Amino acid sequence: MSPDAERSHRLSPARVLALDPLLDDPQTRIVVCCGSGGVGKTTTAAALGLRAAERGRKVVVLTIDPARRLAQSMGIDSLDNTPRRVKGVDGDGELHAMMLDMKRTFDEIVEAHADPARASAILTNPFYQSLSAGFAGTQEYMAMEKLGQLRAKDQWDLIVVDTPPSRSALDFLDAPRRLGSFLDGKLIRVLLAPAKVGGRAGMKFLNVGMSMMTGALGKLLGGQLLKDVQTFVAAMDSMFGGFRTRADATYKLLQAPGTAFLVVAAPERDALREAAYFVERLAAEDMPLAGLVLNRVHGSGAARLSAERALAAAEDLELAAAESAENLEEARIVDQEGGKAGVRNSPDTDGSSPKPDGSAETDPASSPAPGSAAATDPTVEQLTAGLLRLHAERMQLLSREQRTRDRFTARHPEVAVAEVAALPGDVHDLAGLRDIGERLAAGRPELPE
Repeated sequence: MSPDAERSHRLSPARVLALDPLLDDPQTRIVVCCGSGGVGKTTTAAALGLRAAERGRKVVVLTIDPARRLAQSMGIDSLDNTPRRVKGVDGDGELHAMMLDMKRTFDEIVEAHADPARASAILTNPFYQSLSAGFAGTQEYMAMEKLGQLRAKDQWDLIVVDTPPSRSALDFLDAPRRLGSFLDGKLIRVLLAPAKVGGRAGMKFLNVGMSMMTGALGKLLGGQLLKDVQTFVAAMDSMFGGFRTRADATYKLLQAPGTAFLVVAAPERDALREAAYFVERLAAEDMPLAGLVLNRVHGSGAARLSAERALAAAEDLELAAAESAENLEEARIVDQEGGKAGVRNSPDTDGSSPKPDGSAETDPASSPAPGSAAATDPTVEQLTAGLLRLHAERMQLLSREQRTRDRFTARHPEVAVAEVAALPGDVHDLAGLRDIGERLAAGRPELPE
């Protein structure tokens, strides 16, 4: 690569994401870590929360990841729907952590916005139980509900949100509107119509105006399910407007200047393609994007040695080792004279004993047998060649990651980037989270410039 081409691939200072100023800014009240699944969003969110707390802020991390490793890394037996304080945090700040309980959050909404009798009817309704446990988009919606609850309490300086893993980055932004539209949609209004009309007129409307529709729905859904849905709709009537209102309020909260989105991705083509799509969608929705966290980036302490040079050196060493082995074999050609075997040009050695005719008999135990460990141990040249090939593979991986990153930065030069090195194992404690936070804040590109 030419010097001009190398300079074009370097991240300019304007494109290096500075996270400490973001975390220290008292105006920053919400940090949302988002992106596709399996890129390290949960660890990134926890590391940012810990760093902000150790820099003096009172932080709560809301995670959606049910894995126990995050709770264990924070020294907590388990996480639930209630924030729990994390012990062992250095500095004057506080760190609290919680894991979203989707159904419990939905139950809390019902209990807070319905009288006890109606709340009981809703909570025991079979359709509600299915809706609250697994309706498409419910998890994303409840994450935003919980975010709104936490922000309304004004108990924490900073809320760090680990968004749900979604097949599409759009699910997170669309879920509040989707669920709000469902609860305020035409089907709900039709099912609710008999209760709103009331009395004999209502029954007449149900019998005449809805007989065909309910009959069709009964065949499609089953009579009992349709009855459960209608009972649920009637009980939830007074709450539908609240869902829509809170969804809109949370959406505006996400657009507010005190919110910062961090898109987390791995240096892989699919992950960065989805990250680019998410960046574009955030811009279209006027969401405040802070930058991209490029996670699990591979590096090398010998980046100046290219893959091509390493492979060429490995081939030279392997060729030299092969030639040396051939010369050694030629020097050990066995003579067959008088039916007795002797090694050509081989003097008596330790461990040999004289025969009656004066010739030397070699002790079999003193010489390595063919195929033994001594005969098959790799030479220094072979070991070095193997290491060079491993280095070449690492440099090829770095080159792929660099090209992938460069395609993203060329497409979105306005997006600041923070790179975090790939670690040999998972994070198991606060020290590991602290290390990730320090790497995030270092502002040092891991990929070769």
